[in-house]
Amino acid sequence: MWIADNWNDYEVLDCSDGEKLERWGDYILVRPDPQVIWNTPRLREEWEHPNGHYHRSKTGGGEWEFFKLPEQWQIHYNDLTFNLKPFNFKHTGLFPEQAVNWDWFSHKIKTASRSVKVLNLFAYTGGATLAAAKAGAQVTHVDASKGMVTWAKENAASSGLSDAPIRWLVDDCGK
Repeated sequence: MWIADNWNDYEVLDCSDGEKLERWGDYILVRPDPQVIWNTPRLREEWEHPNGHYHRSKTGGGEWEFFKLPEQWQIHYNDLTFNLKPFNFKHTGLFPEQAVNWDWFSHKIKTASRSVKVLNLFAYTGGATLAAAKAGAQVTHVDASKGMVTWAKENAASSGLSDAPIRWLVDDCGK
């Protein structure tokens, strides 16, 4: 198993009883995770004073409860900057566990003896798109949500990649 261990701005601090305690930059979040099936003691004090806690509803969905959490903030991975904001289905706009994949394909792109073109389908807020562009690839970023593509463009600008060869498409990848 490869582990995304190059993060400075993200870490899982603890997990218990269907939830994980995470640090996203300067902020602590508690979010549900169905893979956390054990119920260990919650000894870390951060459990008692998070900046945000997503409460899953018994009927589906859920809602955030916030404690001194800005509407949006940034975290960094290597030379990339991501704008985060919690939205109504427990996500923050980034899947940090994917960084191991970004590292792997970035190395492949940088060491290729030719130019590389990348097609990123279901591209969300652009983590893979930005990593590939930063490594030197020409990227086509496709997501069905105009809001997600806009957010990805904001992440590109925050990462200094506004002029990178990225083609932004709002379209249904399943068509």
